[in-house]
Amino acid sequence: MSGPRPDPAGTDFAGTDFAGTDFAGTGAVVTGAGRGIGAALARALAAAGARVVVNDLDADAARAVAAETGGHAVPGDAAGEDGVAALIGAARDHLGAIDLYCANAGVATTGGPDAGPDAWELAWQVNVLAHVRASRLLLPDWLERGTGRYLATVSAAGLLTMLGSAPYAVTKHGALAYAEWLSATYRHRGLKVHALCPQGVRTRMLDGTGAHGQVLLAPTAIEPAEAAAAALRGMAADEFLILPHPGTAGQYAARATTPDRWLRGMNRLQQEIEAR
Repeated sequence: MSGPRPDPAGTDFAGTDFAGTDFAGTGAVVTGAGRGIGAALARALAAAGARVVVNDLDADAARAVAAETGGHAVPGDAAGEDGVAALIGAARDHLGAIDLYCANAGVATTGGPDAGPDAWELAWQVNVLAHVRASRLLLPDWLERGTGRYLATVSAAGLLTMLGSAPYAVTKHGALAYAEWLSATYRHRGLKVHALCPQGVRTRMLDGTGAHGQVLLAPTAIEPAEAAAAALRGMAADEFLILPHPGTAGQYAARATTPDRWLRGMNRLQQEIEAR
């Protein structure tokens, strides 16, 4: 990687086959949608016929994606209590009802035990508590209607780990655990929950992962549009785990069934990174 790359604005999903996905008319909210996976999700959903509310801390980026997709921009925080409440309130005012909430916003703070308390707190607030706060406000309506869909962009770090970034790995494990809990608790009442777990995706976040990202993620990185298309197909198939990278399932199985062997392999990767 040669430094930060611009978001590929204007990605065209017009020729993408979304047959069977049935998102026409869906009222959808996408957080962190000013660029990267979030912007691609907004574009893909719009191409599939959804009515999209675009959220991002970067107001200009949110408005640009909304203009491009025929959506509605609601810039602002999607993690704190007040920000989540304001976003969901504004989205309901515009859409009438929220059918799909894509909790995509995330932060990738680096370091291990040496990472400061502010880094850990930021990761906890954005990568975990944002999901709790959003679902707290969304569930009453969804349970009353007997339908609702929640997509959490977890990342493969939530299934595996992320060397070089303990706050990210730990909080993404938490995001996955919360998504699992939501599905196990409310599936019979019409709630559909999905965890989107890509490995490397060519975004600004990947650009900021340094040597660890170069070794672990960059070689097999995909475009945001590929992750978004996988998300729509996975939601249409009612899959909980949506894995855009074909090798993730095998790695997840190895972690569960042969943890000592898997940890030795991860440690070898850590030694390779240190040797650089």
